[in-house]
Amino acid sequence: YLGSGILVPEGGELVHNIEIYLAVFIGAITFTGSVLAFLKLRGSVSGKPITLPGRHLLNLLMVVACVYLSIGFVTAEGHTAVQPLLWMTLIACVIGFHMVAAIGGADMPVVVSMLNSYSGWAAAAAGFMLKNDLLIVTGALVGSSGAILSYIMCRAMNRSFISVILGGFGTDGGGGGGTAAARDHGEVTTFDVDEAVEALREASEIIIVPGYGMAVAQAQHSLSQMVDFLKEKGKTVRFGIHPVAGRLPGHMNVLLAEANVDYNIVLEMDEINDDFAATDLVLVIGANDIVNPDALEDPTSPIAGMPVLEVWKSETVVVMKRSMGTGYAGVQNPLFFKDNSRMLFGDAKEVVDQLMTGLRSH
Repeated sequence: YLGSGILVPEGGELVHNIEIYLAVFIGAITFTGSVLAFLKLRGSVSGKPITLPGRHLLNLLMVVACVYLSIGFVTAEGHTAVQPLLWMTLIACVIGFHMVAAIGGADMPVVVSMLNSYSGWAAAAAGFMLKNDLLIVTGALVGSSGAILSYIMCRAMNRSFISVILGGFGTDGGGGGGTAAARDHGEVTTFDVDEAVEALREASEIIIVPGYGMAVAQAQHSLSQMVDFLKEKGKTVRFGIHPVAGRLPGHMNVLLAEANVDYNIVLEMDEINDDFAATDLVLVIGANDIVNPDALEDPTSPIAGMPVLEVWKSETVVVMKRSMGTGYAGVQNPLFFKDNSRMLFGDAKEVVDQLMTGLRSH
């Protein structure tokens, strides 16, 4: 579209070139940022933030370089504009990679939402470039919805959007995280399936907190059947959903809706946090950082200040996990070592199926 295959009104060539430049700039940042985010979430690369000395200054210099190249692009004639455009594309790719590399821990769902927003704005800019009204409207909708969702999630995490973009959890508090991980929490108390079944049978008020482990094991359908069975037995069963549970915004809500879980018993963190103290049993399925008491109790923790589900206030907490591995923030969870916590190790779906078999046999 350089040199122009599209009819541009007289005097509108400058605006058209700016549209091209913005579309490529935003698109390049989105592309490399999305690739790195995918690799982090997949586990192909470390989820820990990678920070370079003076990274903010480095980002600023790269943005200034892109602005400088934009002058050469809009003033160039014909195909001579290709060179500054290519240089800008290369720099923008580095910006996208560098920005996402510096973000880790529980901020990653916000990053996914943010990149989704970026892709919308890139599409809108391309729509202006192509004179395509549908692309403009669609891109604006995607961009605005992604930005709004990112803002809502940041508020739920007690974070500012700018602080997430400039470097997520674990950036400034890395030393604290290492201290927390190395701290001797003691020994965990384990449960077997029969003991967990007995705890479920004796409990009247039950809250289930799902996390990424449930998504990986695809345990939502088995869990839905168990919830229906418990409700038939006269027990009060509800779900507590953290805004950033899983790896994507609204991840748990989508999975539970897919399993036809009654939406009236699916409650957000703010709606259910005060009820844990009056709860007989909390079943944590594959969640870690979102139920970590260090977020409230340890100001040196990388996740300090992040609102969490206060499950430890209940009478008994049963935590279902594959292992004692840390969550995405890379910090140990003192919840696992509390006196009222019990660890039930195994694949979430297999364990839920075993629990269901045990409940039916009684």
